[in-house]
Amino acid sequence: MFEKRENAPRQEPQKHTALSELGEFGLIDRLTRPVKLYHPETIKGIGDDAAVIDAGDHVILLSTDLLVEGIHFDLIYMPLKHLGYKAAVVNISDIAAMNGIPMQMTVSIAVSSRFPAEALDELYSGILLACEQYKVDLVGGDTSSSPKGLVISISITGTAQREEVVYRNGARPGDLLCVTGDLGSAYMGLLVLEREKKVFQVNPAMQPELTGYDYQIGRQLKPEARTDLRGLLQAAGIKATSMIDISDGLASEILHICKQSQVGCKLFEEKIPIDEQTRELALEYNIIPSVTALSGGEDYEILFTIGQTDYEKIKGIPGITIIGHMTAASTGKMMITPDGKEVELTAQGWDGMRK
Repeated sequence: MFEKRENAPRQEPQKHTALSELGEFGLIDRLTRPVKLYHPETIKGIGDDAAVIDAGDHVILLSTDLLVEGIHFDLIYMPLKHLGYKAAVVNISDIAAMNGIPMQMTVSIAVSSRFPAEALDELYSGILLACEQYKVDLVGGDTSSSPKGLVISISITGTAQREEVVYRNGARPGDLLCVTGDLGSAYMGLLVLEREKKVFQVNPAMQPELTGYDYQIGRQLKPEARTDLRGLLQAAGIKATSMIDISDGLASEILHICKQSQVGCKLFEEKIPIDEQTRELALEYNIIPSVTALSGGEDYEILFTIGQTDYEKIKGIPGITIIGHMTAASTGKMMITPDGKEVELTAQGWDGMRK
């Protein structure tokens, strides 16, 4: 017999926080808050596109990404060769966003029994094509079975001289806000593919109507990393003050730079570079064209800041657009509409943790 314990303290039920309440970046902040660095060789840990590690006369850049079937990709319209290429490129883009040179890559996969070996041949053919395109060595990895679907984890190293590395935290009030290429096309490509997926699910005999959307679909299924920006800036004698790649939407990436650099910004909506066909397609979908750039994501262009004294140097480089400038943190993060109104910039891009 157990003795009855009088006046036992009542335990409060443990509070559980849903991941959807935190979102991806809130979860990262929560998990990494207690992280400590123990080695002086770790120049930069969590909080940028890649970690930075001292290697004597140069630095090593290190980044990793995880892609999960049903969350990050849909094999109904994503060919496995394209998936392999894209999985490699999104990691290469992280090195480009640190102003580095991509060097080595490891690939780990967890795969269910529904995939034959030939399917994985296709996946790896895309990865190897990206390695050839960007001169990256595939040096290892791991394989495992999965109870369901396909999971891809890729880690990549890069290199740069210590003084060449560009972080997210170097922007200053007055710096010009610049971006490569055009934005929003990858998101519109995704919408077209999702539309045709729904048609296919209703009637598998129907052929997809993809003609005329080659650019947008290509931007979604086969993006390219802007490793060329490093050479363009060097040739012009420009050193960026901050840099980040655009994976989660322009607004989200601007806010990352503002947070890390402790500055505000003024983004001019009419300056955002959007492909004309993408603009027309967005209007067909009843979407404000700038929203595709601000919140769409997966463009893998580079957002960066430079000092105002480099204006004459930057304005003559094709494919680079000045879209605003950085301000004191106290002025806020604002977007200026074409009619001159100031609107607070908010991140509404894709978040795999949100409902």
